[in-house]
Amino acid sequence: MNHLNGWHLEHSYADLPEQFFTRINPTSVSAPKLLLFNTELAKSLGIHLPVDDKETLAQLFSGNALPEGGSPIAQAYAGHQFGHFSILGDGRAHLIGEQITPDDKRFDIQLKGSGRTPYSRGGDGRAALAPMLREYLISEAMHALNISTTRSLAVVSTGESIMRTALLDGAILTRVASSHIRVGTFEYANRMMGRDGLKQLADYAIARHYPELTDQENPYLGLLNAVIERQAKLVASWMHVGFIHGVMNTDNMTISGETIDYGPCAFMDIFSMDTVFSSIDTQGRYQYGSQAHAAQWNLARLADSLLPLLDEDTKSAITLAEEAIASFGDIFNQAWILGMRRKLGLLDEEAGDFSLAQDLLEWMQSARADYTRTFRDLSQETLPDNTSYQLPLFQQWQTLWHERRKRDKGPLDASIDLMGKSNPAIIPNNYHVESVLSSAEDGDLTPFLALLEALQHPFEETSSNARYRNPALLPDPHYQTFCGT
Repeated sequence: MNHLNGWHLEHSYADLPEQFFTRINPTSVSAPKLLLFNTELAKSLGIHLPVDDKETLAQLFSGNALPEGGSPIAQAYAGHQFGHFSILGDGRAHLIGEQITPDDKRFDIQLKGSGRTPYSRGGDGRAALAPMLREYLISEAMHALNISTTRSLAVVSTGESIMRTALLDGAILTRVASSHIRVGTFEYANRMMGRDGLKQLADYAIARHYPELTDQENPYLGLLNAVIERQAKLVASWMHVGFIHGVMNTDNMTISGETIDYGPCAFMDIFSMDTVFSSIDTQGRYQYGSQAHAAQWNLARLADSLLPLLDEDTKSAITLAEEAIASFGDIFNQAWILGMRRKLGLLDEEAGDFSLAQDLLEWMQSARADYTRTFRDLSQETLPDNTSYQLPLFQQWQTLWHERRKRDKGPLDASIDLMGKSNPAIIPNNYHVESVLSSAEDGDLTPFLALLEALQHPFEETSSNARYRNPALLPDPHYQTFCGT
């Protein structure tokens, strides 16, 4: 441990069989420059670095230099990508180590865009500036929205160009995660290593993320159920804020229940259940309204992979897996309606609440209403003067909603307060995100930093976020996001 700066790195993942990873150092870059450093996150990790010594930080977060105790590896995993199985792995990422925080928690410190590995599959191992800035921005926005997520510690430009559709500036992101164990890691273990390797991975995942399962009669079934519960609640939380992941492959689903890999992600503006922004999702597999289904499908792949551990009898194992996967729908629906009650200011529970929420969404889709703006408007004591709110269908719904709130035992003030805490005033609006990324590519980070600051307090209406709450801003009907690989 480096007592001077707080690095306390361990490498428990590297105690697994070597088929799970390759020891390899990042590829050095020619002229690294620190662009972003998350001092608040660093402090929570127990890392104390000289923030004014940007040269040292640039060397550290580019991979040119390693923190004391760093021992880089690239992880192997597999994944179903848009339904098709592939052997994958960290093709442009290096896990530097696991930081042990002052409160004895464990977090992966990973460089993304840090050079080729044996899993690069012909790729250059690098990343472009804009996608790394996007991940930093969106992951930190998700954290502020109280949604479980990986986080971003730093972004460094490399001083080198990479070729995509054009020559782009290169960059490296430092990502922090509870772990990078994915559904695809279990698929890899089951396909490539057999029962013994699968058991070692499962035992490790349980010890790291679900130690309370260790003494259960069937800890592997407990693991499956625990991941199902976390993922169902995670996707419900995405739906509550209009977030669309865009590429929900099994290698982008963590065992910890954190949102990971902010590639072609975006936040919905005009509400529609079939909204797709990702340029590669041509069939709408991961559209907004299909995210719960996609998550359940992915979790079924986890269940498939765990079959050898669930029961020695294959038929019994399949029955246990099917029962576990079948529970996803109820868990998701309960999490979804719990969040929707909060968004609608409902203090008690009634059987008709589900229909009330669904009816509002149906009106929003027919009226082409802005998702975030509509809920924020409802959070006010008086609705703003908007012609959409004069439509008969909305008026009918509003009457039912008012009657429903009157039946709650709590006061109206408590309802309004709950809505204010549950409906963000600001999300990473697509127009503003693209605008600040474009400025950053042109060498001006000031707009990016202003938006990042505004997103740190999403439930407050402040002077710093006023310009990002413009209800008259027209969305681009042809807007697309890209993986940025």
